[in-house]
Amino acid sequence: MHSFKLFDRFKSTQVHALSPQDNNSGSRGKLSKSKFTNSGSGAQALLPYGLPTTELLEPPIDSYLKPIDYVESLAEIHRRLNTCSLTDKSILCIEQYSILRGLGDPKLLRRCLCAARQYAFDVHSKAVLSAWLRFERREDEFIGVSSKDCSGYILECPKAALVSGYNPNSIYDRCQCGQDDLEAFSSQMLVGNESSSLEEDGDVSFCIGDELVHCVRFKIASLSGPFKAMLYGSFVESRRDKIDFSKTGISVEGMRAVEVYSRTRRVDLFCPAIVLELLSFANMFCCEELKCVCDAHLASLVCGIEDALILINHALEERANLLVASCLQVFLRELPNSLYNHKVRGVFCIPEARERLAMLGHASFFLYYFLSQVAMEENMALSTTVMLLEGLEEFATEKWQKALALHQLGCVMLERKEYKGAQFYFEAAVDAGHVYSLAGVARTKYKQGQQYSAFRLMNSLIFEYKPVGWMYQERSLYGVGREKIMDLNTATELDPTLSFPYKFRAVMKVEEKQIRAAIQEIDKIIGFKLSPDCLELRAWFAIALEDYESALRDIRALLTLKPNYMMFHGKVSGDHLVELLNHRVQQWSLADCWMQLYERWSSVDDIGSLAVIHQMLVNDPAKSLLWFRQSLLLLRLNCQKAAMRCLRLARNHSSSVHERLIYEGWLLYDTDHREEALSRAEKSISIQRSFEAFFLKAYTLADTNLDPESSSTVIQLLEEALRCPSDGLRKGQALNNLGSIYVDCGKLDQAADCYKTALNIKHTRAHQGLARVYHIKNQQKAAFDEMTKLIEKAHYSASAYEKRSEYCDRERAKDDLNMATLLDPLRTYPYRYRAAVLMDDQKEAEALEELTKAIAFKPELQMLHLRAAFYESMGDKTSALQDCEAALCLDPNHSDTLDLYNRTQDQATRSI
Repeated sequence: MHSFKLFDRFKSTQVHALSPQDNNSGSRGKLSKSKFTNSGSGAQALLPYGLPTTELLEPPIDSYLKPIDYVESLAEIHRRLNTCSLTDKSILCIEQYSILRGLGDPKLLRRCLCAARQYAFDVHSKAVLSAWLRFERREDEFIGVSSKDCSGYILECPKAALVSGYNPNSIYDRCQCGQDDLEAFSSQMLVGNESSSLEEDGDVSFCIGDELVHCVRFKIASLSGPFKAMLYGSFVESRRDKIDFSKTGISVEGMRAVEVYSRTRRVDLFCPAIVLELLSFANMFCCEELKCVCDAHLASLVCGIEDALILINHALEERANLLVASCLQVFLRELPNSLYNHKVRGVFCIPEARERLAMLGHASFFLYYFLSQVAMEENMALSTTVMLLEGLEEFATEKWQKALALHQLGCVMLERKEYKGAQFYFEAAVDAGHVYSLAGVARTKYKQGQQYSAFRLMNSLIFEYKPVGWMYQERSLYGVGREKIMDLNTATELDPTLSFPYKFRAVMKVEEKQIRAAIQEIDKIIGFKLSPDCLELRAWFAIALEDYESALRDIRALLTLKPNYMMFHGKVSGDHLVELLNHRVQQWSLADCWMQLYERWSSVDDIGSLAVIHQMLVNDPAKSLLWFRQSLLLLRLNCQKAAMRCLRLARNHSSSVHERLIYEGWLLYDTDHREEALSRAEKSISIQRSFEAFFLKAYTLADTNLDPESSSTVIQLLEEALRCPSDGLRKGQALNNLGSIYVDCGKLDQAADCYKTALNIKHTRAHQGLARVYHIKNQQKAAFDEMTKLIEKAHYSASAYEKRSEYCDRERAKDDLNMATLLDPLRTYPYRYRAAVLMDDQKEAEALEELTKAIAFKPELQMLHLRAAFYESMGDKTSALQDCEAALCLDPNHSDTLDLYNRTQDQATRSI
């Protein structure tokens, strides 16, 4: 119980800000000449603000819901999704999205949003969720694509979103946008001379000033009950041929439009101003059908921000539901850019405007969750973000919604350095049931000089709940000396994915003048979890060692992840530091760059490859091929958001239609639109046969359970790709893929030839495929040796150690898997293997513990399934069911888990 013996030491400990920079500097983003001159030469000149210190380091407070027990939360969500009514399903999917955000898997999150859109009933929810799905794909960054353009599927179609009702089976169908446009064009041709007999048929006239508008009495009467009563009831107007409408507010042109509508039931013949008059007229005289037609027509005319800003006030005033939805949809589909328009911000942020939206059912938790998330991604400290989160809190109705809104308000206030306000919101979030917000409470106390109080709070949390890594990480901030280091080490042991402990230990080594040891420490996490802050730290260390090439490599890789990154506590732009470092390293020609890229790609040095491509793009930013290569590397490094941005840039910079189709195909493939991706590949091939088009088609087709016929097609496509011009980097990948298909077809000799050819052009990963061939041929030593070659060549080798474990005895396999876990604790196979071995040895408790420690920081499908199977075999049906439910929350169609779940449920039922 060392926690209560530190009071005296806390008294003298100063609370430091995270970034004590002077923001009054007039040259933000560049190092001033005076600063540069006074600092001397070498590393000092490039480190004018000094090296980072441990006092300045803090981990962020995560802004999403973070359950204490992920498995329990996931299981509960799955149970509720299976038992809730259809009307509740959409909001439950958003709750699932909120919990899964902490796992950082974009595909899981997109699946939740798709399900929420699938089960949405009302127009408002459909419009918000369709726009949200579009935002996740960031179509706003496409050149030549407008906010109203349709992806081709009902899921994101702006027109389909404005159709009320529920049809979950059609959500993944193609929409009718193209056909609708043809029909609309055809209908324009059908307009006849329907006014030719008006003078003869008209039996009532409406006077507006000195003008008369002749109408057919029974047709006007059919517009509404009030008109029927006026023209055929006991009112004096029923006996008159001329009725004075001068005081109704409608113009002569508007009344003529009413007359035409009474006969044609169409408003698309009139300009928008007249249709707005008709809408007002319809409200005045209760013409519900006319109102609906005007509402729908005006909604179809909203094409951009300016249209929406003009029409939304009319829509709110006239209570035109579809028109409001259409205007909101444009604002949302233009995010994040629309948030920088002060008029758009006013629609969402001004309380009176929010109230008007709410009156029509167009202000919701859905809406403000989406808006606030976008705003937080853009800039957490802006007042706009605060106002949107206040809207989120206002429309939160369930406990988890309140907790989310309050916790995020706390995070924003903390970012704005409004510590009392942040503490208030974090405490309110805790009261709403979000235990993780206690970390926010502790942080705000610390910021207000109450370090001992913060320490006690985290200490009590650790004793009250089953400890997880972030608890010890947070407590380490408030401890000192040996206790701080012990907490950091415990945090890493419980959750090796937390970056702060590595960063702190690395900076501590720098303070002890052990810079190389510091680099080794930060390398541990960079090896499996790439992030800008860790790359920045390693670049600082490299500059201190005057290893400018390594520093330049890391800063270039960092800028690939975050192009506008500001270094040195936000004082110097990354691009400017690259410019300064360029003067201290040997310059490469274009040919040098290609050679360096080839070398790094061959040695599986993905960060080095990123840096080389970044340098090439600086010299030729319109080279789509380079953006595409960069996206491939980022996907390999599990940086999907940055990878998609690079793919979009590749698409935007493409110099030909066939090339653009290829990059669009990859974007569609990566968002699970397989058929559309295949279609793009085929269109590209029809224009020009190219390596990338054939490769895309082959890759997309191979991503299914291949039957012999499909496998043959994929082989032919890859062979066609290899006949087309390309470089060795891509041809090596194609040969590797072709070898894999041959292995699946049992053609081992052909597979071996492919892998050997790939190795001849330095595609190092082909060692793994060749090892697989040797393994199938029962040549275990050759397989082991092949993987050893890969380990020796590869810069990052965790996967190679994991794979080599399959080709050796149990003891050596254990050593290889331990090494794989040490290099990359996010790889799940080693935990599952060790657990299975322990289970075979009848060490059930140890087997469970092996899985449990990994599930605590990575609740992954296969590990949950295996632990559920262990629980079932041990007779613990309750735990088995909970793990199955958690796994099914991640993948509701996982057949093995479904079988286990149903079997365990049957056993539990029979035992009652």
